[in-house]
Amino acid sequence: MKMMFNKLKKQAKEMKRHTLTVYFSIQDPDMPWFAKLLAMLVVAYALSPIDLIPDFIPVIGYLDDLIIVPIGLALVIRLTPQHVIRAAKLKAESAAEKPVNYYTAAIFIFIWFLLLGYFINYGYQYFSENY
Repeated sequence: MKMMFNKLKKQAKEMKRHTLTVYFSIQDPDMPWFAKLLAMLVVAYALSPIDLIPDFIPVIGYLDDLIIVPIGLALVIRLTPQHVIRAAKLKAESAAEKPVNYYTAAIFIFIWFLLLGYFINYGYQYFSENY
Protein backbone atom coordinates (compact mmCIF):
# COMPACT_ATOMS: atom_id res chain seq x y z
CA MET A 1 0.00 0.00 0.00
CA LYS A 2 2.82 2.38 0.88
CA MET A 3 4.58 1.65 -2.43
CA MET A 4 1.40 2.51 -4.33
CA PHE A 5 1.07 5.78 -2.39
CA ASN A 6 4.71 6.67 -3.14
CA LYS A 7 4.18 5.89 -6.82
CA LEU A 8 1.08 8.11 -6.96
CA LYS A 9 2.95 10.87 -5.14
CA LYS A 10 5.78 10.66 -7.67
CA GLN A 11 3.34 10.78 -10.58
CA ALA A 12 1.61 13.81 -9.07
CA LYS A 13 4.97 15.61 -8.86
CA GLU A 14 5.68 14.72 -12.49
CA MET A 15 2.27 16.06 -13.51
CA LYS A 16 2.95 19.29 -11.64
CA ARG A 17 6.35 19.62 -13.32
CA HIS A 18 4.84 19.03 -16.77
CA THR A 19 2.10 21.56 -16.05
CA LEU A 20 4.72 24.11 -15.01
CA THR A 21 6.74 23.34 -18.14
CA VAL A 22 3.72 24.00 -20.33
CA TYR A 23 2.92 27.15 -18.32
CA PHE A 24 6.43 28.54 -18.87
CA SER A 25 6.39 27.56 -22.55
CA ILE A 26 3.32 29.78 -23.04
CA GLN A 27 5.46 32.80 -22.21
CA ASP A 28 8.01 32.04 -24.94
CA PRO A 29 7.53 34.14 -28.11
CA ASP A 30 8.74 31.23 -30.31
CA MET A 31 5.76 29.09 -29.36
CA PRO A 32 3.16 28.70 -32.16
CA TRP A 33 -0.18 30.39 -31.46
CA PHE A 34 -2.27 27.20 -31.71
CA ALA A 35 0.00 25.39 -29.25
CA LYS A 36 -0.09 28.45 -27.00
CA LEU A 37 -3.91 28.50 -27.04
CA LEU A 38 -4.12 24.77 -26.28
CA ALA A 39 -1.51 25.17 -23.54
CA MET A 40 -3.52 27.96 -21.92
CA LEU A 41 -6.63 25.79 -21.89
CA VAL A 42 -4.80 22.76 -20.47
CA VAL A 43 -3.00 24.74 -17.75
CA ALA A 44 -6.20 26.57 -16.80
CA TYR A 45 -8.07 23.27 -16.55
CA ALA A 46 -5.25 21.56 -14.63
CA LEU A 47 -4.94 24.37 -12.09
CA SER A 48 -8.64 25.18 -11.84
CA PRO A 49 -10.58 23.81 -8.89
CA ILE A 50 -13.57 23.39 -11.22
CA ASP A 51 -13.69 20.11 -13.16
CA LEU A 52 -15.94 18.79 -15.91
CA ILE A 53 -16.82 15.94 -13.59
CA PRO A 54 -16.69 16.88 -9.87
CA ASP A 55 -14.07 14.96 -7.87
CA PHE A 56 -16.54 13.97 -5.15
CA ILE A 57 -18.21 11.51 -7.57
CA PRO A 58 -16.49 8.19 -6.79
CA VAL A 59 -14.00 6.93 -9.40
CA ILE A 60 -15.47 8.90 -12.33
CA GLY A 61 -14.64 12.22 -10.66
CA TYR A 62 -10.91 11.63 -10.98
CA LEU A 63 -11.01 10.17 -14.48
CA ASP A 64 -11.06 13.57 -16.15
CA ASP A 65 -7.95 14.59 -14.20
CA LEU A 66 -6.26 11.30 -15.07
CA ILE A 67 -7.16 11.41 -18.77
CA ILE A 68 -7.80 14.96 -20.01
CA VAL A 69 -4.85 16.71 -18.35
CA PRO A 70 -2.11 14.18 -19.31
CA ILE A 71 -3.37 13.94 -22.90
CA GLY A 72 -3.53 17.74 -23.14
CA LEU A 73 -0.05 18.14 -21.68
CA ALA A 74 1.38 15.50 -24.04
CA LEU A 75 -0.26 17.16 -27.05
CA VAL A 76 1.04 20.61 -26.10
CA ILE A 77 4.55 19.25 -25.56
CA ARG A 78 4.41 17.50 -28.94
CA LEU A 79 3.24 20.68 -30.72
CA THR A 80 5.83 22.92 -29.07
CA PRO A 81 9.34 23.34 -30.54
CA GLN A 82 12.00 21.45 -28.59
CA HIS A 83 14.10 24.52 -27.75
CA VAL A 84 11.03 26.11 -26.13
CA ILE A 85 10.36 22.95 -24.10
CA ARG A 86 13.98 22.73 -22.94
CA ALA A 87 13.98 26.35 -21.74
CA ALA A 88 10.59 25.90 -20.06
CA LYS A 89 11.75 22.70 -18.30
CA LEU A 90 14.66 24.57 -16.75
CA LYS A 91 12.32 27.26 -15.44
CA ALA A 92 9.82 24.65 -14.21
CA GLU A 93 12.47 22.72 -12.29
CA SER A 94 13.65 25.85 -10.51
CA ALA A 95 10.06 26.95 -9.80
CA ALA A 96 9.12 23.52 -8.41
CA GLU A 97 11.83 23.88 -5.79
CA LYS A 98 10.38 27.13 -4.45
CA PRO A 99 8.06 27.04 -1.42
CA VAL A 100 4.30 27.29 -1.78
CA ASN A 101 2.89 30.81 -1.64
CA TYR A 102 0.17 30.61 1.00
CA TYR A 103 -0.82 34.26 0.55
CA THR A 104 -1.82 33.61 -3.04
CA ALA A 105 -3.75 30.53 -1.97
CA ALA A 106 -5.56 32.58 0.66
CA ILE A 107 -6.54 35.17 -1.96
CA PHE A 108 -7.97 32.48 -4.24
CA ILE A 109 -9.88 30.90 -1.37
CA PHE A 110 -11.25 34.32 -0.42
CA ILE A 111 -12.39 34.92 -4.01
CA TRP A 112 -14.12 31.52 -4.10
CA PHE A 113 -15.93 32.29 -0.85
CA LEU A 114 -17.03 35.66 -2.25
CA LEU A 115 -18.39 33.94 -5.35
CA LEU A 116 -20.10 31.30 -3.23
CA GLY A 117 -21.70 34.01 -1.09
CA TYR A 118 -22.84 35.87 -4.18
CA PHE A 119 -24.50 32.77 -5.66
CA ILE A 120 -26.14 31.88 -2.34
CA ASN A 121 -27.48 35.43 -2.05
CA TYR A 122 -28.66 35.40 -5.66
CA GLY A 123 -30.36 32.02 -5.19
CA TYR A 124 -32.02 33.18 -1.98
CA GLN A 125 -33.36 36.34 -3.66
CA TYR A 126 -34.49 34.43 -6.74
CA PHE A 127 -36.35 31.75 -4.83
CA SER A 128 -37.84 34.12 -2.26
CA GLU A 129 -39.34 36.27 -5.05
CA ASN A 130 -40.63 33.38 -7.16
CA TYR A 131 -42.00 31.10 -4.46
